[in-house]
Amino acid sequence: MAAVKRILFLMTDQQRWDTIHALGSEHAVTPCLDRLAADAAVFDHCYTPAPVCAPARLSLYSGLYPAGHGSSNNSPCVTYTGDGLYGMLTEGGFYTCAVGKMHYIRDRYALHGFRRRITQEELPDPVNDDYTKFLMDGPYRDVIDYNGQRSEMYYLPQLSQLPQKVHPTQWIGDRTVEVLRELDPEQPAFIMSSFIHPHPPFAPPVPWNKLHRREMDPPFVPENSRDLMTYHNYQQNTYKGLSAGADYHLLTQMKNFYYSCISFVDYQIGRILDVLRERGMYDDTLIIFTSDHGELLGDYLCLGKRTMLDAAAKVPLLIRCPGEAPGRRSEVCSLVDLMPTILRCAGLPLPERLDGQDLFAAHSTREIVYSQFSNGTTGLYMAASSRDKLVYSEADRRFWYFDAFPEREDRYDENSPRCRELRGLLEAYIASDQSPDKDDRVIDIEQYRRDCRYRLVKQDSVNRREDERALLPPGYDIDLDIVYTWKRKKE
Repeated sequence: MAAVKRILFLMTDQQRWDTIHALGSEHAVTPCLDRLAADAAVFDHCYTPAPVCAPARLSLYSGLYPAGHGSSNNSPCVTYTGDGLYGMLTEGGFYTCAVGKMHYIRDRYALHGFRRRITQEELPDPVNDDYTKFLMDGPYRDVIDYNGQRSEMYYLPQLSQLPQKVHPTQWIGDRTVEVLRELDPEQPAFIMSSFIHPHPPFAPPVPWNKLHRREMDPPFVPENSRDLMTYHNYQQNTYKGLSAGADYHLLTQMKNFYYSCISFVDYQIGRILDVLRERGMYDDTLIIFTSDHGELLGDYLCLGKRTMLDAAAKVPLLIRCPGEAPGRRSEVCSLVDLMPTILRCAGLPLPERLDGQDLFAAHSTREIVYSQFSNGTTGLYMAASSRDKLVYSEADRRFWYFDAFPEREDRYDENSPRCRELRGLLEAYIASDQSPDKDDRVIDIEQYRRDCRYRLVKQDSVNRREDERALLPPGYDIDLDIVYTWKRKKE
């Protein structure tokens, strides 16, 4: 196959694998992704290498699992120093441009191999962030929490403080459309368009917030949900605010707003793909759509990520590749596979050290992919195939085995040949982890489960505090450093 001339990489943040209407999601409104899916190879078993933003994205552009690049959390500790996929494409003669969220672990606003970046990260930065500067230069400069209020409102569905025309999702769509309209059709190009939504806060603009005001499926809550929760589930669940019990009306509204955020992104993707069609560039462009990880969204009466349950560990992956037939693909794969797939399609050599593989290779024999969150005493690990998975939590000092999905029941049996096989593979992966900063906290998991705390972690912007204070008249004090801890009653 001849090398592709153009690559469009579309990415969302925290989008579950089961949120595209054409692929079976009854309530999703995603006409543009539906149309792309009809033209694409659809990978039904794609797993994130890390169910949290930064290490998953680092795996994507390094082609390495967290054990290889050294980061398994949103922390600055990392051993990988290269520019990875993006730098290799630039060096290979491609015009490379990133629009939107990249969430680099270090030097968040550096180029990291791209020739150009148009930046929009989650929190305002008047010095470095292009979207923040865009708002501050216009009539919306007083909107501080442009992605919605975080901290105590983090998972509460909320209406965007901005109208559709300047909403962060619309801005990403606008800038990507501009880049594609200016593109020289003869110049090899790699364009990445990366949306923050549907990452919380779930804050769509008017009138998109009302798009899903209909009956939604209730959260998936098997009777033994508690048994399927690891230390990290307990930690994030109480932090997100479900420790006082489940409010199904609230969970339904969260789900409505989450799906509305996805629909608004879908609309932008349609605008972006229409430019390719209008300019006659659609047919010879490699188009990829995926997300960094999923979202529990009330399943198992839990919210967030940081789990190896499919709701958070499995991601959508659509690849429209010139010369490759569309259709559903059943083999297991990972975001680490995108680097070798893209480089092969671009006609560029692969690096020597690589965990991923070309998804269109003719003779793949790989059966297992890995995922990791944290390390040391709080390490959470997974080995997954297209039909089953083994999960290990060091904090819980326990294995879980699942061979039916969505996960209802732990079927781990230390005498099972399959469990022993997966355990050997997973233990070898864990032993290969050379992360520079291991978590060495001593966790008494039983005490933690008995004495769980509701913790509000401050996640508000720190770069515009004085602007925020200046909006209040004298005599009204605002506490921008508040952190709550509420100890729940023992069961």
